[in-house]
Amino acid sequence: MSELDQAGVFILGVDLDGVCADFYGGIRPIAAEWLGVTEASLPRDVSYGLIEWGLDSAPGGYLDFHKFAVTQRDLFKIMLPIPGCPQALRHLSKEGVRIRIITHRLAVKYFHKQAISQTIEWLDHHGIPYWDLCFMQHKTHVGANLYIEDSEKHVAEYRSAGGEVIVFTNSTNRHLPGPRANDWPEAEKLVLEHFQKWLGNREATE
Repeated sequence: MSELDQAGVFILGVDLDGVCADFYGGIRPIAAEWLGVTEASLPRDVSYGLIEWGLDSAPGGYLDFHKFAVTQRDLFKIMLPIPGCPQALRHLSKEGVRIRIITHRLAVKYFHKQAISQTIEWLDHHGIPYWDLCFMQHKTHVGANLYIEDSEKHVAEYRSAGGEVIVFTNSTNRHLPGPRANDWPEAEKLVLEHFQKWLGNREATE
């Protein structure tokens, strides 16, 4: 029996940007302002790193833009939730799933306070339940029975470490093998299936 099973709880590790929060939708108007272009000129379908928007070639590159978006435009407070996310997580929590938020939002130095405070305010404002909030570069250091993730890099790391991952679909990860969820109703269904299987296995060993 694993350490997680011994704890008597089913832990769902949930990524924030691109899974709970509409990162690309939230950052698009700020990028248009930064670049001095119209929002319509920035394609909605992007690859990882947003190379289609040309942020790396702008003065200061992506890092200066990201700092501006968070510190001057409150990016992590203004993003909208992915449709259905708060409701699905509230339902899963009520069913007994322990929500563990795992995010790499401290990737850029010198404004961690703003990133953390905006994240907490955003989660509370949208009524998203969570037991744990982990700011981690190496997400595999945080245990969970099941993960939901959109980043190709982190999906690969979880799977290499033996973790079970649901890929949350967006334009950056359509090439990845499943299991995947195209929206939160699908994600909730998959999580509940894993949770019920876990409950059955737990009962069989007691």
